[in-house]
Amino acid sequence: MILSMTGYATLARELPGGSVSVELKSVNSRFLDIQFRLPEEMRPIEPALRELIAAKVTRGKVECRIATAAAAGAAPRLELNKPLLAALSALDRDVRATLPDSQPLRVGEVLNWPGMLGDDASAANAQRAAALELAGAALKEFSSTRAREGEKLKAMVAERVTRMNTLLAEIQPRLAEAIAAYQEKLAARLREALGSADDERVRQEIALYGVKVDITEELNRLGAHLAEVLRVLAAGGPAGKRLDFLMQELNREANTLGSKSVSKELSDASLEFKLLIEQIREQVQNIE
Repeated sequence: MILSMTGYATLARELPGGSVSVELKSVNSRFLDIQFRLPEEMRPIEPALRELIAAKVTRGKVECRIATAAAAGAAPRLELNKPLLAALSALDRDVRATLPDSQPLRVGEVLNWPGMLGDDASAANAQRAAALELAGAALKEFSSTRAREGEKLKAMVAERVTRMNTLLAEIQPRLAEAIAAYQEKLAARLREALGSADDERVRQEIALYGVKVDITEELNRLGAHLAEVLRVLAAGGPAGKRLDFLMQELNREANTLGSKSVSKELSDASLEFKLLIEQIREQVQNIE
């Protein structure tokens, strides 16, 4: 399957104490670039989110945004971790007994002590678990949007390749005729320029020029590259870099075809080749 690097998905879920939403969006990029927009309470699951996304995406700039909201009118349920509080109190007494000038623990320090608000921590863990599960579901929808867009890109590229193959089929039978007609014109000009009927000299010049304008090799390479494009599309998977390379090779052959043109028909075909290649190249930039 051909995948686009452009994708979008968003999902939300209601929880007992509020709601959580996940948004995924991506654009094209040379490499995989994952960025996160997370509230502080979601930072612990960032590595798991990164691993989840990297398992499904190989190229593109991906942004993952998670937002949380408390339920309207809901007050947080907080409960002190009494065993921990007792342990801290005992340690505080021991320290001040040894160091009389030390300051006692403040209420703010105690409340912010890791694990002190036990139920709050449990609620945060539940919220993080829900966000991670929701991200997995959003990633499936995100992948589906990239697949649908990728199929459209594949169809567009295949359509342009079909047109280029048609051009090749039209050019090849007329190539010998076009070269022969041009050689006749060239022979007449050479005889006029030489001021003599030196047919041997004329034949040598025509033969030399015929080698320079022969485009058989370029046409064969164009056909081979087009066949490779279709093979890559059929194989699927991460094909963007390979297709971009093939566009460079096709463009090189099309330019050579134009520089060796001996007729208006061949020049027009070269221009159309370059136009079609450029249309494909623009879309290939969005393929993973």
